[in-house]
Amino acid sequence: MSVLKDLGVPAFKAGGMPAIDLKNYFLSVGGLVKEEKHFSWAEISAMPRSRVNCRLTSVSGWSVRADWEGIPWNDFLRLILVESKANYVRFTSAGGGYSTTVSSKDLENPRVLLAYGVNGSSIEAEYGGPLRMVVPNLWGYKSCKWLSEIEFIDQEEGGYWEDRGYSRSGLIEPGFTLDINTKTRRPIKGGEVVEF
Repeated sequence: MSVLKDLGVPAFKAGGMPAIDLKNYFLSVGGLVKEEKHFSWAEISAMPRSRVNCRLTSVSGWSVRADWEGIPWNDFLRLILVESKANYVRFTSAGGGYSTTVSSKDLENPRVLLAYGVNGSSIEAEYGGPLRMVVPNLWGYKSCKWLSEIEFIDQEEGGYWEDRGYSRSGLIEPGFTLDINTKTRRPIKGGEVVEF
């Protein structure tokens, strides 16, 4: 059981939770790239991994700090020849039920990960496993769960929650959040939550 379950982190399944068989899983990368790529789970698992301590902060009013494990976005980019006009990246979950678009600038944060582990355990399916994005500088709906497709595009688009009224930028706004680690309500100043 992961720390997410232990702490009682809410598990949202917007767009439905797909059933993923790792034997048949591929992460597809396309759009404005020189060459499309398809990475098997074995190839993903063999990539150099990192551990990043950061917060995932939900627009619904909670935040959790954990040691996320996976492939840093900036390292992953070295495997892809991206065209210069690609200013945004669309992330889509397996089965296509969920998508979101993030600006390339926001993805430059060194703590952005393609994550498959948390505090030494695999990320459970209800929390986006086997592979999800962790984008700590944006609201959690930008951290696509059940990641199966990455597309580099030239303009901002909507997504599952954005088309239902959420901000397209996903920038974390000032206010209050429930710190799930300590079960206390804390003020946040906006942007990535680093103060606690």
